[in-house]
Amino acid sequence: GNFSAPKAQEIVVARGRILELLRPDDYGRVQTIISTNAFGLVRSLVPFRLTGGRTDYIVVGSDSGKVVVLKVNAETEAFEKIHEEMFGKTGCRRIVPGEYLAADPKGRAVMIAAVEKQKLIYVLNRDGAANLTISSPLESNKQHTVCFDIAAVDVGFNNPVFAAIEMDHAEADEDPTGEAVAEAEKVLTYYELDLGLNHVVRKWSTTIDRTAYKLVTVPGGSDGPSGVLYTSEDYVVYINDEHEEVRVRIPRRKHVPQDRGLLITAVASHKQKDLFFILLQSEYGDLYKVTLDYEGDEVYKVNISYFDTVPVAIGLCVIKTGFLFLAAEFKDHYLYQFQNIGDGEDETFTIDGDDVNRYFNPRALQNLDPIDKMASLAPITAAKVLNLDKTETPQIYCACGRGRSSALAVLRHGISVNHLKESGLPEATPTGVWTVKSTADDEFDKYIIVSFYNGTLVLEISDKVEEVTDSGFLGTVTTMSVSLLGEDSFLQIYDGGLRHIRADKRTSEWKCPGGTKIVACASNQRQVAIALRGGDVVYFELDQTGQLEEVMTKNVGSEISAMTIPPLQGKVRSRFLAVSFTDNKVRVYSLAASDCMESLSMQLLPSKATSLAIIEFASMLYLNVGTANGLLLRARLDEVTGQLSDTRTRFLGTKPVKLFTMKLGEKTGLLALSTRSWLCYTYQSRVIMVPLSYVPLEYAACFSSEQCPEGVIGLTKKSLRIFAVDHSGDLFNQTEIPLRYTPRKFEIHPTTNLLVTIESDHLMYPWAERKNCEEEIKQEGDDMETDDVPNEQQEDEELEDRDRALGPPRPNLGTWASCVRVYDPLSKKTLDVHEFVDNESAISMCTCVFHSRSEVFVVVGTVRDMKFQPRSCKCGYIYVFSISNSPPGKLNLLHRTEIDGIPGALCAFQGRLLAGVDNTLRIYDLGKKKVLRKCESRKFPTFIVSLDTQGDRIYVGDLAESVLFVKYNRTDNMLYIFADDTCPKWLTSVCVLDYNTVAFGDKFGTISILRLPDEVEEELDNNPVGDVIAWTKSYLNSAPFKLKPQAHFYVGETITHLTKCNLTPGGVQSLLYTTVLGAVGVLVPFENREDVDFFSHLEINVKQENPPICGRRHEVFRSFYYPVKSVIDGDLCEQFSELRNESQQRIAKSLERSVNEVNKKLEDIRNRVL
Repeated sequence: GNFSAPKAQEIVVARGRILELLRPDDYGRVQTIISTNAFGLVRSLVPFRLTGGRTDYIVVGSDSGKVVVLKVNAETEAFEKIHEEMFGKTGCRRIVPGEYLAADPKGRAVMIAAVEKQKLIYVLNRDGAANLTISSPLESNKQHTVCFDIAAVDVGFNNPVFAAIEMDHAEADEDPTGEAVAEAEKVLTYYELDLGLNHVVRKWSTTIDRTAYKLVTVPGGSDGPSGVLYTSEDYVVYINDEHEEVRVRIPRRKHVPQDRGLLITAVASHKQKDLFFILLQSEYGDLYKVTLDYEGDEVYKVNISYFDTVPVAIGLCVIKTGFLFLAAEFKDHYLYQFQNIGDGEDETFTIDGDDVNRYFNPRALQNLDPIDKMASLAPITAAKVLNLDKTETPQIYCACGRGRSSALAVLRHGISVNHLKESGLPEATPTGVWTVKSTADDEFDKYIIVSFYNGTLVLEISDKVEEVTDSGFLGTVTTMSVSLLGEDSFLQIYDGGLRHIRADKRTSEWKCPGGTKIVACASNQRQVAIALRGGDVVYFELDQTGQLEEVMTKNVGSEISAMTIPPLQGKVRSRFLAVSFTDNKVRVYSLAASDCMESLSMQLLPSKATSLAIIEFASMLYLNVGTANGLLLRARLDEVTGQLSDTRTRFLGTKPVKLFTMKLGEKTGLLALSTRSWLCYTYQSRVIMVPLSYVPLEYAACFSSEQCPEGVIGLTKKSLRIFAVDHSGDLFNQTEIPLRYTPRKFEIHPTTNLLVTIESDHLMYPWAERKNCEEEIKQEGDDMETDDVPNEQQEDEELEDRDRALGPPRPNLGTWASCVRVYDPLSKKTLDVHEFVDNESAISMCTCVFHSRSEVFVVVGTVRDMKFQPRSCKCGYIYVFSISNSPPGKLNLLHRTEIDGIPGALCAFQGRLLAGVDNTLRIYDLGKKKVLRKCESRKFPTFIVSLDTQGDRIYVGDLAESVLFVKYNRTDNMLYIFADDTCPKWLTSVCVLDYNTVAFGDKFGTISILRLPDEVEEELDNNPVGDVIAWTKSYLNSAPFKLKPQAHFYVGETITHLTKCNLTPGGVQSLLYTTVLGAVGVLVPFENREDVDFFSHLEINVKQENPPICGRRHEVFRSFYYPVKSVIDGDLCEQFSELRNESQQRIAKSLERSVNEVNKKLEDIRNRVL
């Protein structure tokens, strides 16, 4: 919709608890304009526009029990809450509305519905001041009715009508035989809102297909026939009151089992003055275009045609500028551009009388062109923090995706860089690079100037970049600075003077007096300052005739190392000049006419400054100082008095820091070069400092051309590089290794540093059968004869690429495909893949060193013919592999052992193998032909999903009963459960923090920390034999001792992995977690009580000043299942910088701090992690 401005084409998306506003820019890149944590689960979204309005509002259905209306404030770039009306209890309940939303196309009313019983309609209008008003809810409830979907019917300006797919279950509840359930019918009901009488009536109802589940609004009035489309298994049906059904069968893929129905999962519609069409997407990712043949209100035919194949989506949005945004169910989201709208007659499938299947083969994209991709990791199934690259910071390895989008993603701290061009430099050492435009109004740069110790190279940017000699620049000197002066002239500063080059190539020069040399310089479009050896500062200004005029010379009494003047930013003169000295000081001087070169402020530095830059961040002016010992200091510069305050320091590397101003869209950023290159910029009212994932640079400058509108040109010692920088706010960049199936787990082989992954998928052909299917498809087609015969590896890669683009064929239910893969992260190559046969699925893995062999083995647990409901299998297997050194990475199968259950977890334990088989914990040893069972315990509640060990203690994660502490007594070869949790939790991941403490996440989104009480630990230490565990009486058939909860925190997404790690050298050790929606977060321990008190009070104040926009109370949300305990919400504290200045001042006053001190505290806690 048009949320921030009348012609702004934007998209609002919900990522669980996060609301975001996305906007495609002029180059087709999707930019995140607003991202807000709603501290509530967003269940539904719908835009609406009041009649005569020019912008859209957003109605949000959430778990708050309230209907919330939001609008976008374009000035503050934030969502604003307009209305908040309570109608029910909090939480995702089946009888509380919020699951479904529909808005009248004319913006007069909104219906919000629950899964069962309740439907509420709100009337929307304006008051006398043209502000939005919302009425009390009008109920349209019906007892014992389940709602499957709702939609608004386009009836023009008649009374608003809403359609709902419903099923009455009253008879089914009272029938114990189940016959009523089989005979229950679905109905399509129209609810009409009478605006005159202000009540809702059931206008019309009719029986529809039992498999109907989704409604699509058909344009009405002058734009179409009105009514709705509903989708059911295999069919799309048009229906309206007083109109018969018009149905069409959905075309099907070939080689899909005929007994399986075809379902539509996502819908998008597009309406213009002279046409409309609807895009439907099937569960296989195929897009269909639906049009109607109609006259007036009479529909004669529904036309459906295959359009293209894209990733399976949960949401589609057609943008009026010719784009299609696809929010994928898994992995990356895409922005496509329409190349055409698929009007070819050969692609249309219509049904004329007979009800028969129509088939097609999916093909590569023809109607859509992918323009941009938004990276996503959803879902993350496993994660580890490793430093296999041996770089400064470790990497986060995430197994993510599902099916054809599966991948192993490597996250590195830093901004992703798009490398565009590289060329070599002469043998001389470069000393700087600059780019200049011909005039101030030009869009692209004209020259690239590269300085060396023995000269200057001038390159002209045209169709190609080539050296020129008639530009007016001196080529025989060492250039110190080049800039645009005035509207159309250049300024070249070199060690012997200044050279002013006019547009007509006339030049004028200023020479240094007495043979002195320039040691530092600074300039903007109208002001120039140079520092001479001996401490003299000479200040110039551009007069009205375009000539440089020397204003004054002043001796500052000390040698100067660097200086800077801020850009004009619409002013006639910049107010300040910052100068650093060799005696570790920096001073700010005034450049105003009344007190020119008067010192305004001074600050001591930890070492000599090598570079200065004055840049505006978040509407405030900052002086940035790069020092010789690798520090970057950022101090706030008062725009009136010139005083320096709120100095912040960050270590960037061991080399001296060089600072360069960058243009990032409409904002200004700072590029700091040291051992690594760092970019500092403002993103959503927050200053972000993040490294570039690129080679170290010596010098840099902005670069703009037709091929690269927003680029950077950088120099290394031997080459000139042009690249573009992503400044979307991401702290990590990612590279991906495509996988064949959904990754389940992965391990690092300790001796070879190879990654070993297990992958498995349901409803997927094993690889050998998949290749046979492809051969059958080729035999049916015309592409069997070919001159080129690729090798097997090339064929596999091509087939995998085809499956990722179009999706693989699907077998019948119960078919599994699985493999174990060995991958070299340094060479980025797959070394070996072992495919499992006999319908096996790999679900667990570990590396293990057995007593009898010093070799590291890879142990994989598989299950044959697995079913989920109820959980069962034919049998399980334990595979033992070794990895050979010649050829490297080759998997050698030692043996396979059949077991009588599902091996849910494996772990190495004291030279043996620990295995959780169903609800049994076993210890195996390595035998010659199979693994040998040595010990077992059958006392675990449901199903073992995780195993961890320290010493002789075992930490067992049970599927539904939280964590259990187990001790292995070697004397009697017994396993004893001695401690468990008081509250059962459905575990997904466990991380051992220390010998007595574990952290775990559950599938409902809560992270908990449990600890063994000190008195229990002392009792166990005093009884090393272990008989106290064996003979201590248990409580209610559970363990004799109980674990004590230390912390609870509700994240809002299912936790998939927890790990203890250190993300930066010298940083604090944190608890990293990943979620099923692809989020990566950390829990940071506090180091002192002062920080705990400060952030506790900050959290309380922020939640009072800025309540969640969806109406959910913050503390209630974070205590969704268990009361929040011993955790301070950093996401809430981070919202401090987004508050209005008045709110920040009030919070800072209550904390007895200044606003800058609060921001500094927040930045310090962030820097502990990254």
